[in-house]
Amino acid sequence: MVKLMTGMLVTRYSHQHDIVFRIQHIYDDKVILHGEDLRLEADAPIEDLRILPEKDIRKRQEEMKEQEEFSYRLFRQDYQLMKERKTADHKKQEPRNVKRFQLPAKVLHIDGDRLYLRKCIELYQRLGLQVHGVYVPESELPLEIESLIQKIQPEILVITGHDAYSEGKGSKKNIAAYRNTRFFVEAVRKARAIAPSLDQLIIFAGACQSHFESLIRAGANFASSPDRINIHALDPVYVVAKAAYTPFMEKINIYDILHHTLTGEKGLGGIESRGLYRTGIPFLEME
Repeated sequence: MVKLMTGMLVTRYSHQHDIVFRIQHIYDDKVILHGEDLRLEADAPIEDLRILPEKDIRKRQEEMKEQEEFSYRLFRQDYQLMKERKTADHKKQEPRNVKRFQLPAKVLHIDGDRLYLRKCIELYQRLGLQVHGVYVPESELPLEIESLIQKIQPEILVITGHDAYSEGKGSKKNIAAYRNTRFFVEAVRKARAIAPSLDQLIIFAGACQSHFESLIRAGANFASSPDRINIHALDPVYVVAKAAYTPFMEKINIYDILHHTLTGEKGLGGIESRGLYRTGIPFLEME
């Protein structure tokens, strides 16, 4: 029998191998698991785990890559249309010899998973966004959030990591039945105390199965998970990108956000918010 080690990819017999997990910690006969592509945390006895064969690993990597590339292409097409429409509007309003400049939105992405954080930063960079990524365990989020906001001064804040609803701990309305929602909620409240306006600081918060209503009430613009389902590791990036590239004088189209994510409206939702894509004139060459 192959010995289980941290970092191995596994599935659970008790759940018909529905989700691929990476082993995070091993405590005697109990294992803490993090979803490989979904922001889900779970635990399982060692005997419930099946090590994923190499051929299955390669197959799922190809499938996930194809799915991620599809979402990326959708977003790029939408961004290109927005850019062309904005350019046409400016041509009507401005003299032809005036050049414009843009002020990019600054993103602070705080993640409870180092691997997910690395994947998200790579996608931010592909999308041309300026991001500061910081790893903070979920339980420490309320302790670190204020100093990080004051240091980075972001226009967009992402607070995410892992979460899960446990039916044995209470109903879906009970925030105590969730692994990490309470930490996300407290971090959002502290962030809103610093930046009360929903348009001054746009916040995405939550992970798999998180208590959506509590996060929105705490002050998040966008959150997971309305139907308590799992969300993809990269979903927060597409939410952020839509906010960052929507013109300042327009509302962020929530339906467009859901269209570009890998999860959709059952896993993500939000409230009306203003875009952060700011244009100025004139553009001056730096000496």
